[in-house]
Amino acid sequence: MDTTNLPLSEQYRLVAKRWVELNAAASIREESKSAYLSRKMTEMGDMPVSKAEMLVKGSQEWQEYLDEMVIARRDALEKKVQLEYIRMKFSEVQSEEATKRAEMKL
Repeated sequence: MDTTNLPLSEQYRLVAKRWVELNAAASIREESKSAYLSRKMTEMGDMPVSKAEMLVKGSQEWQEYLDEMVIARRDALEKKVQLEYIRMKFSEVQSEEATKRAEMKL
């Protein structure tokens, strides 16, 4: 959906809603990292914790988990930047309107 024709306040609302969703998804991944590691170590069976941790952290599956976690955070941050852009654009519009009103009084 193209939101460029919507008022800035509505653009902001839509982007903010998406940012909240993406931020929550990224936070869940980050907060679940230790539980995920523990679960994978348990799946290794009866072996020393240090060896199980080394094997899990050296696995492709662990690397993919970390990659997905970083991508989720990046996606959330991109939406946050988009929010800031809309906020800056709104400030610019307000400033231009104030300048026009001041010029009309002259």
